[in-house]
Amino acid sequence: MSAPVDVVVVGGGPVGLAAAIAARAHGLSVRLVDRQRPPIDKACGEGLMPAGVQALAALGVRMPERSMPFRGIRYLSDGVVAEGDFPAVGAGGLGAGRGIRRTELHAAMVERAAEVGVELVWGSRVESARAGQVRTATASWPCRFVVGADGLRSGLRRAAGLEVAKEGTGAAAWDPRARFGVTRHLRLAPALEMERVEVVFGAAAEAYLTPLAPDEIGVAILWSGGKGGFDELLTTRFPPGLAERLAGGTALGRDHGAGPFRQRTRGAVAGGGRIALVGDAAGYVDALTGEGLSLGFESALLLGEALAADDLTHYARRLPRLIALPSGLTRLLLAIARRPWLRRRLVAALGADPVLFGNFLGLLGARRPLRELLVGRALRLCGRLARPLPAGLAPGRATPA
Repeated sequence: MSAPVDVVVVGGGPVGLAAAIAARAHGLSVRLVDRQRPPIDKACGEGLMPAGVQALAALGVRMPERSMPFRGIRYLSDGVVAEGDFPAVGAGGLGAGRGIRRTELHAAMVERAAEVGVELVWGSRVESARAGQVRTATASWPCRFVVGADGLRSGLRRAAGLEVAKEGTGAAAWDPRARFGVTRHLRLAPALEMERVEVVFGAAAEAYLTPLAPDEIGVAILWSGGKGGFDELLTTRFPPGLAERLAGGTALGRDHGAGPFRQRTRGAVAGGGRIALVGDAAGYVDALTGEGLSLGFESALLLGEALAADDLTHYARRLPRLIALPSGLTRLLLAIARRPWLRRRLVAALGADPVLFGNFLGLLGARRPLRELLVGRALRLCGRLARPLPAGLAPGRATPA
């Protein structure tokens, strides 16, 4: 039996590392375990929202040089374009998001975790975890708290009785609304010219183009309605302009897939207040808004405070408040994305009112107060959505994608 520690974190991805770093910042002894070894890669949009950038700074993680700032989001739907910027984007990228390769981010966080004294155990599979103890094939670790940061398919969530069972056998595979994702990295020099993450809407699918370096972009495709690979989805779900734009790029490494996304839980704390879930393990709606990592890092900071106070009820109370607005906006956008006529109207309305789009991005990516989405502008948006679009007219600026 190994020496006891205050916290054992199960899962060594970015959010697990964030939870470990946050706990160490409060003086707790922390051991982190993952069956894989760095660098750990997976399907990810890799566009870190401003709130996530700020959370990383609070954790003391140094942003890798090989990354790219982006000032906002660009929506493209049926020839209609809307562009919006995050609030307070100024000199030095203050308030900007950051495009960063998952492996680069992971390496930076591993470095920070080691620097602050987290005990890192790689290449070791957790066989069981319960309040007060984590077991691997070769060790038994007593601890005060167990943190589950083991992702969408969290084994610790199931073991703790926090998973909401899906109806029927293989329900997700047969649900036409179940959502999946696949990502590819491309060597593509025009990445330097991308000031915003671009979201291209297609047939029951979206493509996210994120600048990661001056000569590299990440492309994530999210979709519903059956299986599919990257190339098939690109050519069958989107206008031909998108494939033509990416045709000059060189694929870097292999594609990564993920899904189904939606994961429901009974809460984030169990085991008599000695087990906590964080990140995707604590429940997930969808990757549509790119908020996963940002919310995970912010949740890790909350969890660190609760662990230090020896009171996980603090985390159980505050976590739902943190995720309520982003989750609500994600559900709303999902409902709109499923209705092409409404989606086109929304993009046209946001394209005609960049200030409103900026207010919306402030809520979503920068955690600005809800009151900043002015009532007058919200009413104007409703008016624009209700107004019929003239036949053949594409509000906003046309785009080849």
